[in-house]
Amino acid sequence: MILPEAKKITELETKNPKNLLWQYAIPAIIGTAVIALYNIIDSIYIGHGPDLGDHAIGGLGILLPVMNLISGLGMLVGSGASARVSILLGQKDIEGARKVIGNSITLAILLTTTFIITTYIFTNKILYAVGSTEETFFFAKEFLIYYLPGNVFLTVNFALNNIMRASGYPKKAMYTMLIGVFANILLAPVFIFIMDWGMKGAAIATNLSIMIGLSVVLIHFLNKKNPLSLKWNYLRWNSRIVWSIINIGFAPFFMLLAASVVVFFINNRLKIFGGSIAIESYTLANRLIMVFIMILVGLTQGMQPIIGYNYGAKKMDRVKQTLNYTIKTGILIGSVGLLVGIVLPDIVIKPFNPSAQLAEEATTALKIMTITLPLSGLQMVISNFFQCIGKALYSFFLSMTRQFIILIPALFILPKFYGIDGIWYSIPLSDLVSTLLAVIILFIQLNHLKKLEIR
Repeated sequence: MILPEAKKITELETKNPKNLLWQYAIPAIIGTAVIALYNIIDSIYIGHGPDLGDHAIGGLGILLPVMNLISGLGMLVGSGASARVSILLGQKDIEGARKVIGNSITLAILLTTTFIITTYIFTNKILYAVGSTEETFFFAKEFLIYYLPGNVFLTVNFALNNIMRASGYPKKAMYTMLIGVFANILLAPVFIFIMDWGMKGAAIATNLSIMIGLSVVLIHFLNKKNPLSLKWNYLRWNSRIVWSIINIGFAPFFMLLAASVVVFFINNRLKIFGGSIAIESYTLANRLIMVFIMILVGLTQGMQPIIGYNYGAKKMDRVKQTLNYTIKTGILIGSVGLLVGIVLPDIVIKPFNPSAQLAEEATTALKIMTITLPLSGLQMVISNFFQCIGKALYSFFLSMTRQFIILIPALFILPKFYGIDGIWYSIPLSDLVSTLLAVIILFIQLNHLKKLEIR
């Protein structure tokens, strides 16, 4: 007799890849979109809050590089651990998967605690470095000092949620994320409006919401009926396991690290060419684009356990079927984002309650920045594919090409000719070139998979 938990794992090599992708991707998409919703909810409430408004939204936007780094730590551990767990499950190594989960918790706590302490020590220097102006500094600092402590829970939650999804529980992973966002919807107005705590209230509400979601995740992994249930001895540091997590997870971490560096450059270039209003425009436009980016992240996370398991089981035909269908879906999602950015920019900006000038600037930025979203969908699927099969260097290279080799030089060259629009156009330009490169590398890898099939 096959246990229900075992069926969840074995269906990865038996069920139709298209149906399986949606089974895993829909909960993952909802779960990752929730991450974007945390920031959108805070921004909307802050936009309507007493004595807050445009500059408070800008203060939240200034923190994007810092928040990306924190998310990057969660991605480093969560993506690396979930990919390793998927491969180990494909190899029927349940005990090895348990050890990976335990070490992922230990690693997440260590990395996040180190980051939090460092950020507290250099708070003012960091805020000015990422582009704070006189108008936005106070709002950014107030949010940050209250937001930081809760990020230990955020990274652990992110890691375990990814593993939960990869080990056969995509719906439960979705529910745990939704619980957190609904808690934030309820708590944020209480702390911002009723208690009149402003930015501090938004930060505290976010942290409490994350803790509520994490508590549900821990119940799952402490359940003895779960084949991947946790025990204290699994938390013991194992350098070999930790390195295996970092080796795979470094590529997505680098993507968010690079995103933080890029936002640093974007904010500082916007500060020169447009001042606070330009930074606030980028904050609003980027909040909305991140909804589609996180949907694409959820799609690739849904793909991850299917490709990881079947690659480990040497079922290359199922690997290619899943990849091809995910690519088509990723392009479609990006196309929807493009349509929204071009046709409905005014409507999607309005809920943030911006001033007339900010609304106009943000609308322009949104139209330009969404031009290549379909290509972003293609590029993200390809990059994640290499992560799924354990080829982290390929993902790392593609991320570096997009974020550094192309985008940063463009941020310094294009504004000389097109002013602030040159900053906006730098983003789609980097997407275009990096996607072309990703497609070329993918074709090379697919030829290698054909050789594996023949063998």
